[in-house]
Amino acid sequence: MKILSVNAGSSSLKFSAFEMPEEKKLISGYFQRIGIGKSFYTLKVNGEKKEVYVEMQNHTDAFKILIQELIDNHIVSDLNEIKGIGHRVVHGGEFFKNSVVVDEDVINKISDLSALAPLHNPAAVIGIRAALEVFPNATQTVVFDTSFHQTMEKENYLYALPMSWYRDYKVRRYGAHGTSHKYITERMEEILGKKDTKLIICHIGSGASISAIENGKCINTSMGFTPNAGLIMGTRCGDIDASIIPYMMKEAKITPEEMDSIINKESGVLAISEQYSDMRDIYDNVKLNEEKSTLALNMFVRRIVDYIAKYYFQLKGCDAIIFTAGVGENGAFERKKVVEQLEFLGVHLNAPFNEQIASYHEIHEGKITTDDSTIAVYVVPTDEEIMIARDTFAFIK
Repeated sequence: MKILSVNAGSSSLKFSAFEMPEEKKLISGYFQRIGIGKSFYTLKVNGEKKEVYVEMQNHTDAFKILIQELIDNHIVSDLNEIKGIGHRVVHGGEFFKNSVVVDEDVINKISDLSALAPLHNPAAVIGIRAALEVFPNATQTVVFDTSFHQTMEKENYLYALPMSWYRDYKVRRYGAHGTSHKYITERMEEILGKKDTKLIICHIGSGASISAIENGKCINTSMGFTPNAGLIMGTRCGDIDASIIPYMMKEAKITPEEMDSIINKESGVLAISEQYSDMRDIYDNVKLNEEKSTLALNMFVRRIVDYIAKYYFQLKGCDAIIFTAGVGENGAFERKKVVEQLEFLGVHLNAPFNEQIASYHEIHEGKITTDDSTIAVYVVPTDEEIMIARDTFAFIK
């Protein structure tokens, strides 16, 4: 059975096609600059990549091209061979504790939650409607990044704010990257050979979050009401004193819209280094002893260590700490800096293996600590797309 996993952005569309239940990836692609001119897409099939420049006015255009590429590359001979399409949606609020089959009520609720994920939920609705138009006979599902974190207790998801804010406006911790955290949880249960695990999962990319997992369930996570909470990220500030915001709005005459942009797009590592939001650029400049980049890296690492320590005590110990996502999978230097600060817990880096492991190396998964370490630290590549395909296949079955 052929399943599509889809992740729609406001001007982009990522997809992968899988043969299920074998979980064989058949083709993947990324449509960019949809509706804003100079649009193009990249495809990867049979180990080969190609890039095509073609104007796409909307997401429906992108889906139509997707169909043609599926046919031209002999993935399908007819679009009805695509039995299911799973859509990634960032925010499900308290409406959705699990993945769901798409209907008009689901679409409306996703739309209603747009204020909580203004960059993501509206784009997802556009993608879902376009897919319904182009694939009317396929079962369409939605997988929410917030669902996995719905197992948190109130003491972990509520804020110390007026309870009416929670009752009337649903202000609480929701978390994000849940699909990734769920995948890593299941993969680590396979690696460790048991279900009763205590895990600290570090999803470290441009956006970053850490979760505490006990017996397969999330008990706490670093992102909050929005993805701008917890860790220092590429352009997001993470945890700050909330009083800074009204103070600076008054002193610098900043509007709410401008402040929202500043804390999400002009802060984080970019703000500290005053030049770079990508940790690869930061690392290159740290090697040159550039002061601001070194400060940015140290602050970035410090916040990660702080959350690992916090969750270690909340879990009362842990079986493994896991790095995943872009920086987590490929940033050997960043991983080294974090693990070195965990030595007081008896965690010792296997430095040669840490240097060998990356998503673009032959070795892309494994343990990067010595056998005598009290806590094992792993690098495990995440795969949100296969999680979406699994849920969609389960609904169809």
